[in-house]
Amino acid sequence: MSRYAFRPFVFFTWIAIASLVLAACGGAAPATTPQATAAGGTAPGTGGTAVGFIFVGPRDDYGYNQAAYLGSEAVKQAFPDLKVLQAENVPETEEAERIMEQMIRDGAMIIFPTSYGHLDPALAVAERHPEAIFVHQGGLKTAENLGTYFGTIWEAVYLSGVAAGKMTQTNKLGYIVSFPIPQVLLNINAFTLGARSVNPEVTTTVVFTANWCDPGKQAEAANTLIAQGVDVLTQHQDCTKTIVETAERNGIMSVGYHADASTLAPKGWITGSIWNWGPLYVDMVKTIQDGKWADSPYKGKYRVGLKDGVVDLAPFGASVSEEIQALVMEKKQAIIAGTLYPFEGPIKDQDGTVRIEAGVRPAVEDLETTDYLVEGVIGTIPK
Repeated sequence: MSRYAFRPFVFFTWIAIASLVLAACGGAAPATTPQATAAGGTAPGTGGTAVGFIFVGPRDDYGYNQAAYLGSEAVKQAFPDLKVLQAENVPETEEAERIMEQMIRDGAMIIFPTSYGHLDPALAVAERHPEAIFVHQGGLKTAENLGTYFGTIWEAVYLSGVAAGKMTQTNKLGYIVSFPIPQVLLNINAFTLGARSVNPEVTTTVVFTANWCDPGKQAEAANTLIAQGVDVLTQHQDCTKTIVETAERNGIMSVGYHADASTLAPKGWITGSIWNWGPLYVDMVKTIQDGKWADSPYKGKYRVGLKDGVVDLAPFGASVSEEIQALVMEKKQAIIAGTLYPFEGPIKDQDGTVRIEAGVRPAVEDLETTDYLVEGVIGTIPK
């Protein structure tokens, strides 16, 4: 097992050792590499012997981290001469900085910080290491040597909502989410709009857990929603297993997120929105290694969607009729063709205020500033 393939106890042991070493050296000194001290002329991100990936959770979470980990494995297969350093369970704190510094010491000139909260630590390390390139997953801030990438997964979430809207018997959907950041609010809205496009009676009750992965809070939220008559559960959490299994045990339906978790719910699984990061990760690494970062779309905010194959739908469950599957796939093709845009106005918020005017199709960059919930959502945004 790689020194970076952490489990929690290994991670904290490493941190304790690292803290002692750094203290002995007079603080968290940045890594020094030949590229960092060489004369100018070398393209940033080139000349390394490794690529680093940091994940906020474990690689087998049936969710966000599993999808990103599988993408890193694609890089490992595509570049056999590069070491692929993989650090799991990395908190969104300055500890992330220390791990990225260590990866640079170990030869990484390209680093993928994959969690939303890894952005500020990555920006700090990027400022100290102009010779390295950082590509952050989902961030809204960039730097000269740090770009961000993400997918318009809300397209697939909308389609999942269409399926849920057709499958529900109670017209009550439940959405268990982490934090009220724009990406989360955008997905809640997309799911609700999709469901209400085929079933205007549907409501979506949202619960915020204030955590990316807390199985205890997830189970509590799921059971509360089930007690309220919800018969379809979905989520914006990093680890998805607990919610899917809780739904299955209680005889209700589930919609997944990030990765295919259909094996956990053979009876109640509907579908889900999933990531296919491998081809994108591989192209990013190749582009940077070839010295083409500066002129590439990856320098800045790069976004892809259904038409690019980075986001997609998970397989349908056994209980989803062919008629519903055909409807969802028809809408998927319409999104790809551009004839359907899930956030084309008019769209109102919970208070009935028009947030997107009739006929308007907001740019992705504008949607990523979402700070409201749409009509049909029950629940308030935490302050």
